[in-house]
Amino acid sequence: MEPEVLERFTWYMREQSALTVMFHTKVAEQMGLSATDEKCLDLAMRAEGPLTAGRIAELSGLSTGAVTGVIDRLERSGFVRRVRDPHDRRKVLVEVTPGDLGRFAHLFEQARDSMIEVLDQFDTGEQQVIERYLQLQIATFRARVIDT
Repeated sequence: MEPEVLERFTWYMREQSALTVMFHTKVAEQMGLSATDEKCLDLAMRAEGPLTAGRIAELSGLSTGAVTGVIDRLERSGFVRRVRDPHDRRKVLVEVTPGDLGRFAHLFEQARDSMIEVLDQFDTGEQQVIERYLQLQIATFRARVIDT
């Protein structure tokens, strides 16, 4: 890869990362959470069901000790609850509480609208290339940085 291309993409990724962190910090603040707590809540919300603390640690890259603190804070704020695993009563699962999460949906509407505005600038074939890039970026970054 040419050094100029790598430099440009490095800048884009750093800028995107910074904006994403600032956005989630702002959202978390309005929810009364830290950015880390908000992202762990997001992981739990996107899961297909309740998760163990160990699984949240795997997905987030945090230590199990740090995840315990996150779960404690999310539980105190009413966003999750600990429940017994119906298949193994020794296990504790973290379940998102259905409650008031909808009251925060408006915080994500501008980000969604921004994404739509940008994607509308590309035809279907270009969107497929962007999607492939993002899938590879996520998988590679997770394998090399988060899962190590």
